[in-house]
Amino acid sequence: METAEFLQTLDREGRLLAAAAAEAGPDAKVPTCPEWQVRDLLRHTGAVHRWAAAFVADGHTAPRPMGDAPDLDGAELVDWYRDSHRLLVDTLTSAPPEVECWTFLPASGPSPLAFWIRRQAHETTVHRYDAEAARGGTATPIAPDFAADGIDELLRGFHARSRSRVRSEEPRALRVRAQDAGADAVWTVRLTTEPPVTVRAEAGTAEAELSGPAEQLYLALWNRAPVPKVTGDHALATLWREASGI
Repeated sequence: METAEFLQTLDREGRLLAAAAAEAGPDAKVPTCPEWQVRDLLRHTGAVHRWAAAFVADGHTAPRPMGDAPDLDGAELVDWYRDSHRLLVDTLTSAPPEVECWTFLPASGPSPLAFWIRRQAHETTVHRYDAEAARGGTATPIAPDFAADGIDELLRGFHARSRSRVRSEEPRALRVRAQDAGADAVWTVRLTTEPPVTVRAEAGTAEAELSGPAEQLYLALWNRAPVPKVTGDHALATLWREASGI
């Protein structure tokens, strides 16, 4: 996907998130994040948007703590979230392509700006799904190519970091296959006592395979939905569900 497509997705998904949150109301439970109500979702995602925007706007080259959300609720909190999202989109849209700033995933993309646009597009999409789950009804579909990109970011980005808790005392291999996103939408995840090592290829044998439509796999790997299909050793799917939280 092109950076411009990620930016369009970020813009759309944030507006959908705000609309779903407003409809659900601040007290609504978020079933995909059982410890949260909608107000927690809005405060978290708005704070992340402002945190990300500051790296790009101010050119920070080292990590910085995330700021606290204001003590707002109800319609005022939804408006604050909308302002946070708009600040992020406007900052990313107007930033020079060559801006230098901190990023936090390995293989983070062609530039820091591209990294933050992609990362916030996925951040917002996952939390938009949370907001729509709180509201109830049919969730907005996620395009297969975007979902496959999100799977790639999760497996080869987040879980390549030392903080990943998906480990195995015995070497194991897990395959992930998105069946509707092209022939290259397959990943092999090698599990050891070290952080997982993932390649985007059908490399060697695997003890288990998680497969299905890209959208469902994307949500499942972010622990928002069940895995569509598991073949082989189901214990590896259980390990993922229990240890992969970000």
